[in-house]
Amino acid sequence: MATPLSAAAFLAALKAEGLTVVEVGDWRDHNRNHMGPWGPVHGVLIHHTVTHGSARTVDICRHGYAGLPGPLCHGVITKDGRVHLVGYGRANHAGLGDDDVLRAVIAEEPLPPDDEANTDGNRHFYGFECENLGDGDDPWPAAQLEAIEKAAAAVCRAHGWNERSVIGHLEWQPGKVDPRGFTMASMRSRIGKRLGSKTPAPELPAPKRPVVDLSELVKAARTNPTMQGTPVTYSGTRIVEAALVDAGLLSKQRLDGHFGSDTVAAYSQWQLTLYPGASTRPGGAADGIPGKDSLRRLGARHGFDVKD
Repeated sequence: MATPLSAAAFLAALKAEGLTVVEVGDWRDHNRNHMGPWGPVHGVLIHHTVTHGSARTVDICRHGYAGLPGPLCHGVITKDGRVHLVGYGRANHAGLGDDDVLRAVIAEEPLPPDDEANTDGNRHFYGFECENLGDGDDPWPAAQLEAIEKAAAAVCRAHGWNERSVIGHLEWQPGKVDPRGFTMASMRSRIGKRLGSKTPAPELPAPKRPVVDLSELVKAARTNPTMQGTPVTYSGTRIVEAALVDAGLLSKQRLDGHFGSDTVAAYSQWQLTLYPGASTRPGGAADGIPGKDSLRRLGARHGFDVKD
């Protein structure tokens, strides 16, 4: 358990690691602390932004957007290797993630699969957003990768953590794919060497993408709305709900694994984005019951595969 660094100590740690730091506006006092606590902190979360252009990226991460107010991280690492500080305190970057993953981060042990979204990550992680389109083709310049390494190492060094306290968003929250373009195992190896770890974390295969069974999901979508309470009849529902939350179609409060009426309505909205003008009546192309095409397209965008 660790108390968050003061803003001054955070800044000093980054500079001591040899980073070029840009202080943006009132970053020290820009936060979401009124929405809940920040701390104890247990690790560092790495993201990609799905944006292009440093100035635009920093502005979005500072101010946020409709439905998700900023700051969206603590530091933005642009392609030139600079770290732009946009907020400090609780930030909207981690969302709900897996409690088993959090326990592994705390113990600095190998990570289990992230197959649940039941724990507030905004409370427990420092967050760095990294400028990249996240399409697997946009390059990661050497200066930017080195800055990610240094920024994560700086926080770990200040808290006495090792490289296993650094994870990617894809290792924390089901349905996430960031950062895409390098593996977190390779980044942890770099961080471990920088920290002088005697036994750096071994290079491990990239985490497998979660798989959603279409037939089981359809059963949940057809039966859950009429059931009392919020029974979790199929665990893959959480993966789909996380994707709908990420798409801005479902409230985070409804990410509960229960394919209820709100999830049906959100999925119907997703179908309407794919098939404008489609019918929302039972049996229509936008009735909220997942189909093969709509589910595969949701998975392609939000990081899961589909089993027929």
